[in-house]
Amino acid sequence: MKPVRSLADLKAVKQQIDAQARAHALEQARLAAETAARLRREASARELFLRAAGAVQPLSDHGRATLAAAPVLPIPRQRLRDQQAVLSEAISDEFDVTTLLDVDDQLSFRRPGIGTDVTRKLRQGHWAIQRQLDLHGLRSDEAREQLALFLRQARSHGIRCVRIVHGKGLGSPGKAPVLKRKVFAWLVQKSEVLAFVQARPAEGGAGALVVLLQPGGS
Repeated sequence: MKPVRSLADLKAVKQQIDAQARAHALEQARLAAETAARLRREASARELFLRAAGAVQPLSDHGRATLAAAPVLPIPRQRLRDQQAVLSEAISDEFDVTTLLDVDDQLSFRRPGIGTDVTRKLRQGHWAIQRQLDLHGLRSDEAREQLALFLRQARSHGIRCVRIVHGKGLGSPGKAPVLKRKVFAWLVQKSEVLAFVQARPAEGGAGALVVLLQPGGS
């Protein structure tokens, strides 16, 4: 606001103050009108509800119900250890499998009592591969446990034919297929394994086996 130096300036200041006061009064009147309208709407809605609901009686306040916390189930550590021990002991790395394998154009295995037609049908894809386990990159202990668990679960779900990918051992020291030989030995020791053959080239070739399991299911 500029300095007042004359009566004209004083009059201009008074007019400015009066204008601001009128604007403030109009704004207050507008807010009061909006508040009154809102209260009337709320009162009308409350009255309509009371007319529709009729006489009501408040419920007694009995307080909040106290719910018991769900008990924390204990972890069956010993059972888990026992199961792990069973998986580890069920198949051994010391088992000599060489005398049980059929060495023809492709290495294969069939349990006593299983005819050669079974391995022939496995090679021909007579049974569709239903599950696969890839053991690539696993340490021996990890691979053994994974294989035992995989076979048990497959059997419990009624799976008959699976593929086990063990790799060709090209990344092993000396290029020796260490895991491949161990997988052969492990499979022979599992009673649910009826037969296995080297996979066809399109299914992994020398880096995988196609395995036939006994009929099972839960």
